[in-house]
This record gives sequence, C-alpha cells and structure tokens, in this order.
Amino acid sequence: MNESRESRSDTRPARRGRSGAGRRAQAEKTVEPQRIAVSGKGMVSTQHRCATRAGVRMLEEGGNAVDAAVAAALALGVCEPAASGIGGQTMMLVHLAEPKRTFALDGSSRAPYRAVSEVFSDRRSEVRRGYRAATVPSALATYHYVLTSYGRLGWSKVFEPAIELARDGYPVSALQYTLTQRERRHLLEGTAAPFFLDEGRAIRPGRMFRQPTLAATFERIARQGMEEFYLGETAELIHRDMEENDGLIRKDDLAQIPHPIERRPLTGRFDSNRVFTMPPPGAGRTLVEMLNVYQNLSGRAADPDTPLGAVFLAETIRRATLDRQDRPYDPNFYSQVSSREMVRTEYAKRVARQIGRRIQSRGETTHLTVMDEAGNVVALTQSIENVYGSCCATPGLGFLYNNYMNAFEYSDPSHPYYMRPNAVPWASVAPTVIFRGRRPWIAIGSPGSERIAPSILQVLLRLRHSSPFAAVEAPRLHCSLDGKVSLEASRIRDDVPARLAKHGFEVVRREAFSFYMGCVQMVVRDHKSGRMTGVADPRRDGAAAGPAR
Repeated sequence: MNESRESRSDTRPARRGRSGAGRRAQAEKTVEPQRIAVSGKGMVSTQHRCATRAGVRMLEEGGNAVDAAVAAALALGVCEPAASGIGGQTMMLVHLAEPKRTFALDGSSRAPYRAVSEVFSDRRSEVRRGYRAATVPSALATYHYVLTSYGRLGWSKVFEPAIELARDGYPVSALQYTLTQRERRHLLEGTAAPFFLDEGRAIRPGRMFRQPTLAATFERIARQGMEEFYLGETAELIHRDMEENDGLIRKDDLAQIPHPIERRPLTGRFDSNRVFTMPPPGAGRTLVEMLNVYQNLSGRAADPDTPLGAVFLAETIRRATLDRQDRPYDPNFYSQVSSREMVRTEYAKRVARQIGRRIQSRGETTHLTVMDEAGNVVALTQSIENVYGSCCATPGLGFLYNNYMNAFEYSDPSHPYYMRPNAVPWASVAPTVIFRGRRPWIAIGSPGSERIAPSILQVLLRLRHSSPFAAVEAPRLHCSLDGKVSLEASRIRDDVPARLAKHGFEVVRREAFSFYMGCVQMVVRDHKSGRMTGVADPRRDGAAAGPAR
C-alpha cells in the first residue's frame, strides 16, 4: 500500500460500534480535557489527554513515576507529533524516593559525523528543514536507560499505550489542525506529508487520525529492544532514506548509540524552598538567575500583575536570557568558571539593582510531570525542535526527524555549541523539581524555547498567593532580547502596555491563552494529606489525572 492511500485510511472517521477505543475517541470529541485533578495515589500531567491516560495506566498497573513518564512520552510522540517523538531528544529531572537522590538526565541528540560546514550549500534553509536538519535521535536511548535503571515495568510494557494510540487513532484537536495548516507548505515540500496530511490538506478537528506505519515501527522496537532502532531494520531504513535524500545520518552514526548522561542538577532557592533544575546544555541557569533576582525584589516590583511589576518582569527575563547567550557552556568539553556567575546570589543582587536603575531612568517542545505514591518524581521535556521538526519522515517508519542542526552555532569556532561532528545542540529546556524541606513539593516544566524559564518563573511567583490552577492559568508576558514584550493583552491590566512602552519596550499584543506563551505542566504535593494536585495548562491540549485506585 503506498503512503498516500495509507494516509487517507488513517484519517477516515471511526465507524459507530467499531471498538471500545473507537467509541471512546468519538466521545472525546465533545469533552474538554481535565485541566486539574487531585489524587493520593499518584499524578500525571501532560500536554495531551491520551498521553496522560497512558501514564496513569502504568501507575495503575504497578509502575512507578519513571514507567509512567516514559509511557506518556511515547504517547505524546503519537498524539502531539508536531512537538516530539522518537526522532528527537529527551531531557529529565528525576527524584528517587529510595534511595533519596535527585539527578538530571541529559538525553541530547548528536550531530552526525558528516556534519561539517563544507556540506551545507545553503545553511540557512538546510538546517531549518529537510533531511540535513536532523541530528541523531536520542529519545529511545534515553527512555531505555531510565527504564532499565529505575523503572519497574518492562520495555515492551510501556510501549503498549502508544502502540494502541497509533493503531486505533485519536480525534484531531483544533490546535493540531491549526499547527498543521500553518506548516502545511513545509510538510508538502518534505517527505512527511503522506503521514500528516489527507490528500495534501490538514486533517479537520474531530476527525480520527490513525498511524499504522508508526504503530508497526513501535511494535518492532518494543519486541526487539532499543538496539533495533540503532542497529537493526529501523537503522537500515533510516540509512537508506538519508542516502537517497542527501541527509547526513548513516548507520555508523546510529551505531554509536547516543546514551544519556546523568548530571548533577543546578540548585537555587525559591523563597525558603530548594530548586533543582536542568544544567547545561539545558537552560536551568536562566531560571535560577531569575529566581535569584526576585529574592531581591519586594512590593509592587515583585508583583507581575502591577504595571511596575510587569516592567521588572520583562527586564528580568531579557537580562537572564542575554546572560545565557553571553555565557554559553558545554559541560562535555568546557569548564568555564564564568558560567557559574549566572547562578550566584551576589550577581543577582547586582542585576536587580541595575534593573531598578534602568526602570527609574518560534520552536516547539512538549513537557510532562509525574509523581507517584512512593514519592518518586519525573519532570520530562522532549522535542523535535521546531513545529513538525524537519518535516521529513522515512516511508515505512512513520516518525518525524528533528531539526536540531538549527540549534548549533555556525559562525564562531570557539563557541561551545559550534557545529562539529558528534556535538550536542543548545537546549532551552528547564524541567524542575522544588523541595520543601527534604521532600519534593512541585514538579514543573514547559515547552516554548526561550519562553520556558519565564513561563515557569511566572507560575512560581503567582503560587505565592494563588491556587495551583490559578497560577498556571494566569496571563503571561515574555520579553525577547531586542526588547519586544509579548503579552496576553486582553487578560492583563490595560495600563500595563503603556507602562512598558514608557520604559522603551515594544509591545506585541497576543491572544488570550496564547500558544506562544508556553504550556506549563505541574504537579504539587501536599505533604500533610499526601494528595497530589495536577494542573495542565489550558493554552494547549493538556490534561491531568491520577490513578483510580
């Protein structure tokens, strides 16, 4: 069967009475996702209800937070294909209740061995989309490592929900339709169109989307193990497709399996609570610097819902982002002492004073969080980089390749993230766990490239005086390096834009609950009652849920 025909059958509406899965999916078309949930048995919050269900299923079947997180991550690659999948990379912040240990898992992808500047004739376009934009996928190697090291359930078990979801399908959301319509031209220019378009058109909201080719790929990998992707039939198919389409990945790249690296988390403070977040190549440094700045602010300046507070927030975001750009740091090859400057409290005091004096004078990702009854915690962020990644997919495999070649530095050979064979790309992720005393209190993270750390910051600031859901739902702003402040204007005081403009910012008004403003997935544990509250950001298709028993 050729791919275009398969795609048409993939999107055919489910017939009445076809199966339990089909009936459930049809019913979901008219049901809003559950954005907030409470349970004493564990909690899962992801960017899609089907992925949340996959994680909860693992908890109900005896798995721990690691099993649930991996199952949910695999499911997100099916039901949120524009954001992540096995063709991308995965980062985690993990806390193990027994023995008490918290670590970061760096699951960076790798530049292919043939990735040298001479191979790019038009770097601007070639690293953005197409086969040459792809780095060696690392998601499966990361899942395998964390499962075999810390999970309870087997490799094939955690694949079951994703396989069923790909085979039986799910109803397309309005958001997925919008993103697909936006990227339709690029999908048609690449090789992914037969998998994600129906006769060249974006699939309408509510229609069933089935991916039998991806289901077959998952079944093979689940049965034969992680090595099948890197050394087996899948590797052979990737190699041939890359050769035919002038891509850079080959069998020798895949054979050097990109195993993840356990790293020591960055630490900081949020009021009296200790913060553990993602070290380089992630962007936890940006979050820690911003939190440190806010330890030195008070009154209206510390309140993001006041005009003065909005100005301080915009300038804090811009300064912390600039500091990260100015202090690139690759933990594999560099030991720059200056990289620690961003997370020092004395430096934050100087930044806060500088901001005070001044005032007086696109990428895509997915995030999930899981807590289990025993106290294990996973905050997981994964991506194929931009929306729909490279817009390329191998016939016979069904998943998208990332476009992380776009995340390297190309002009300065001394830069830590200068593009070179086997290098890891920049990442903006900041999966984070916050402790009260010695026990995990909050697991949090967001997609959104440079908006990730600012989104987390704003939720944490509002948690000081709001409920978890109100803190996540509240309006947000973001400031870019060039001083453009994007804000959900209709949900923010009408005197805020004028105050920002007065201080030299260019104001960009965005719609309410804007896709651009990140999508925080959070779980909060009440240590007195043992109950966990999960919150899924209403800006996308997320849902929160806990085990029924």
